[in-house]
Amino acid sequence: MTRLELWNGDICVLEVDAIVNPANPTLWMSTGVGGALKRAGGDAIEFAAVRQGPLELGDAIVTGPGNLAARSVIHAVSLDRDRRTSGPILAAAVRSALARAREIGAASVAFPALGTGVGGFPLDDAARITVATVRDELARSESIERVIFALRGLPAYQAFERALAGVAWQALGTVSAGDRLT
Repeated sequence: MTRLELWNGDICVLEVDAIVNPANPTLWMSTGVGGALKRAGGDAIEFAAVRQGPLELGDAIVTGPGNLAARSVIHAVSLDRDRRTSGPILAAAVRSALARAREIGAASVAFPALGTGVGGFPLDDAARITVATVRDELARSESIERVIFALRGLPAYQAFERALAGVAWQALGTVSAGDRLT
């Protein structure tokens, strides 16, 4: 059974098998979550990603974690070259990220709020799309035991909390809140 968690804080410090980076097609990591991962984990993450690019929207690749506590970084292309996104692109990026997680045998995966920073995608819509796509993909992902929605701030946390409450999970897992915001 997969455990789903909401967590408020810096995704860079999580000790998980994979952290998802909301990437652009060129895989350069300059701002947002990508910039934070690069600052915390080192340039090696970006260099390894760029060597595998460019990628199409919705695709994902895996690199090492550099100096991060995670085992790997999954770069999911959720932003176009102009740093914009859409619902279908976000869903494809989440599906690709989870496919790469399955391929590397990841038991734990941390997702930020893809597309909501520099991408400007509405938080509530991004949360609904991400949570629904994760739910659908977990039906095919027996190896994934834990998904953390790693969020920054009350608005993002509450958007994902609402999305989790609004999705039928059947027997897929349990939901818990870490670092609960009130």
